[in-house]
Amino acid sequence: MAEAQRTIGEDFTDAVLTGAEWDGREFEQCDFTDADLGALRTRNCVFTECTFTRTDFAESRHRATAFRSCRFTRAVLRDSSFDGCSLLGSSFVDCRLRQWVLRETDLTLAGMGRADLRKVDLRGIRFREANLSEADLRRCDLRDADLVGARLLGTKLDDADLRGARIDADGLAQSSLTGARVDMQTALAFATSMGLRVE
Repeated sequence: MAEAQRTIGEDFTDAVLTGAEWDGREFEQCDFTDADLGALRTRNCVFTECTFTRTDFAESRHRATAFRSCRFTRAVLRDSSFDGCSLLGSSFVDCRLRQWVLRETDLTLAGMGRADLRKVDLRGIRFREANLSEADLRRCDLRDADLVGARLLGTKLDDADLRGARIDADGLAQSSLTGARVDMQTALAFATSMGLRVE
């Protein structure tokens, strides 16, 4: 098996890489500020501690790729898809995330405070210990998602589908849940968190 091509500390500022196809590449502490990564295709790649400020990921496709402790600031991720990927410990600040497609993706420890994820399909996504404070998750499909330990202070979960989701009682108490769909287990956890006695 060929050794992965590794790039460390490279400056890709303003690079135009539209439609590039990367397989098995590794990038560490690289700067992609203002880079055009539209329609980029990655497979089995690893990005570690990379900076994506105002980076355009529109219509990009990523499969089995890891973005570890990367920082996305005002990046455009609309119509991009992440399939079987890891975004462990990465942070997203003022990013355009609408029409974001995530499948079997790990967002453990991700920083997504105030993120706008309205109506995004987040079924089965792993958000363990992620920061989702004040994030807008209204009308999201969160069935079977893992939200254990996630910070949900002020998170909008109104009209979201939480059936089968794993979520702490404290998180339920701290978020807005008007119209949310839950299963019996979640309903009991919420009632307990509010001090009710279910008999």
